[in-house]
Amino acid sequence: MNEKAFPLERGAKVLVTGATGFTGQVLVRQLADAGADVRAIARSSSNLAPLSDVPIRWYRGDVFDPAIVREAVQDVQYIFHVAALYREARHGDEQYAKVHVQSTKELAQAALGLRGFKRFVHISTIGVHGHIEHPPADENYPFGPGDIYQRTKAEAELWLRDFAPKQGLPFAVIRPAGIYGPGDRRLFKVFQMAARGVFPLLGSGKCLYHLIHVEDLAAGIRLAATHPAAAGEVFICGNPEAVRLEDMARIIAGSLGRRVWVVRLPVWPVFLAAGLCEALCRPLGLEPPLYRRRVAFYTKDRSFDTRKIRARLNFTCRYTAEEGLKQTTAWYVQAGWLRGARPATA
Repeated sequence: MNEKAFPLERGAKVLVTGATGFTGQVLVRQLADAGADVRAIARSSSNLAPLSDVPIRWYRGDVFDPAIVREAVQDVQYIFHVAALYREARHGDEQYAKVHVQSTKELAQAALGLRGFKRFVHISTIGVHGHIEHPPADENYPFGPGDIYQRTKAEAELWLRDFAPKQGLPFAVIRPAGIYGPGDRRLFKVFQMAARGVFPLLGSGKCLYHLIHVEDLAAGIRLAATHPAAAGEVFICGNPEAVRLEDMARIIAGSLGRRVWVVRLPVWPVFLAAGLCEALCRPLGLEPPLYRRRVAFYTKDRSFDTRKIRARLNFTCRYTAEEGLKQTTAWYVQAGWLRGARPATA
């Protein structure tokens, strides 16, 4: 990992948004361990307890609030904009625009007046590319966002990439692949199904999925802040190769000493059921038990060419997909999330 060659200077003043989220928590711990002076913006409703042992100066409020932003950015040298609003039925479109687009504008504009400011690291998503018709896709693959989360993330990234060069704001963009690791809840359903022994896939495709362990992602984000070759660039951050979903399931089940039965189902009935669930639940503000984006997860190939970050920044992943999946499975078992399961013994 090349962050040792380009370390963050001890005592560097950094601001992190989204610090209480899954990726944010790992990032602020790495930054604090590196000796950074960490500040973070967190909503008044955010739970700070998991980071109570980390020295952080907190600013409580919305990340898109100009007053909060102006106060939090004072004298900082680096901004790590990790905050994101994940897909939930209770969030309206305007809230996604505020958290993704407006916050990016407020932070970037506030950073312009800072003496000694070094880099704005913007965390985007591979979701800006939407469906990948001909995988693997690299950083130059066309944008095709498919929902409000992806559209507003794309809008924020494109705005920053236009604004920053014109205004002389140093920046870098990271588009993470599928983030996983101990404590993650978004991919936890995959682990649950694999542990139960029945793993459904829709259609007949390969169902490729590209992973990045959260520890590796946080290291890549830090590298984007300090490496000279990262300035003004966009990087997809992911493992060297994608993995098939059914292989993920077999790795997870195998680490529990179990076998998994991969079941192929027709796509269209499940899509119809998902559409009906969304149509009924959304107007009531209820989270659908089944939705089309989740169905698509089990049908599409999401494979990316991640050579750029390795070639330009000499970035390497500490975890292979197999190692990371086994480590994460063991954590879920130890934490009691996979009830009745235990890691296989050698």
